[in-house]
Amino acid sequence: MDEMDGSLTLDRAAPATIVAEPSARRRIEQYFLAVNNAFPSVHEVATIVITHMLPDRPFFLDAVARGNDLISILPKPKSCDPTTRAAISGRYHCDDLDRDRFTHPAKVLAYIEERAAGRDLVLLDIGGYFAPALTSLCRQFSGRIVGVVEDTENGYRKYLSCGKPPCPVFSVARSPLKQPEDYLVGQSIVFSTESLLREHGNILHGRETCVIGYGKIGRSVANTLRAKSVRTTVYETDPVRAVEAMSHGFAVKWSKSEALGRADVIVCATGNRALEGEDFTYLRPGSYVASVTSSDDELNLASLRGTYRVDRLGPHLSRMTSWNHHFYLLNDGNAVNFVHGAAVGPFIFLVQGEILAALALLSSGQTMEPGLHEVGNREREIIARSWLRCFNEE
Repeated sequence: MDEMDGSLTLDRAAPATIVAEPSARRRIEQYFLAVNNAFPSVHEVATIVITHMLPDRPFFLDAVARGNDLISILPKPKSCDPTTRAAISGRYHCDDLDRDRFTHPAKVLAYIEERAAGRDLVLLDIGGYFAPALTSLCRQFSGRIVGVVEDTENGYRKYLSCGKPPCPVFSVARSPLKQPEDYLVGQSIVFSTESLLREHGNILHGRETCVIGYGKIGRSVANTLRAKSVRTTVYETDPVRAVEAMSHGFAVKWSKSEALGRADVIVCATGNRALEGEDFTYLRPGSYVASVTSSDDELNLASLRGTYRVDRLGPHLSRMTSWNHHFYLLNDGNAVNFVHGAAVGPFIFLVQGEILAALALLSSGQTMEPGLHEVGNREREIIARSWLRCFNEE
């Protein structure tokens, strides 16, 4: 468990590559080549990439390296397929991603000085790792931080919370091209949750579920559960999203204790500490807790130390027991869909295409104002058209 006994990796039986068929591989390679050609890097920059090391990632990393100097890859430890990492390490330099190091600006500065001293550098981020140190990096780095590209909503919020960025920060988190991924991630969360329940001799049907958070992924989770005829309640603190959930036909609870106390399965989808402290005591005894993202962001498991005993019942299931209460934690509180590779098919390449477009804009040599930026609709249309040509052939 991340907060209690170290990091977690994917199931070591995960496939080493996303596809085996040469024709499918050619489609992916043709797509990324088309995106690279549409958005060429005019001036080569050094890049450091934080990424999920999943079986689809080598295609994207090769595209990043085409025209730029990919000097280091930092795989996220909770979504790192060891076979994929071993293959990538033979072609690119990989470092271990240490969350503690990234909470100390001086340590982050020392790291990028070691890897990219004096260089023009673009940081590709997933989860806002560079956000706390970005101002110090822009002021003190011996080279130049050209900009950052952030993938996730949670990371986007972290950059927002630090005030106006000192350099251009592109976010793809709210792009229309990410909507297909978010929708399919919600479905994969439900699939993996039920798969892990089945390993414990249970199923979703006949149980009460509660989705905490009705954002993009939470909405998809709730609707997927309903499509499977599973009774679903939403707990949402944002009144606008709560109204939206009600308009979609979901029961919305205003009391967290009531929502948790009646649910057999809880899916946490906020990215912002859905459960912490006394929240865990509200859980219905014997209920299951699943998360859509890292336990660091979704659950304050550190608050359970000294109160709950952890019993490992299987590779992805733990029983949390106090003197008068117990519940089950799926995948150590990390994103449950990573157990099954977090596959969303070729739709993941849409977002990766937009990241490449943002990288090209940053390396264009044009002066860009510090602050938050998005890729334009024209670029998104080019990416979508390239994707359709490669993956929707008649």
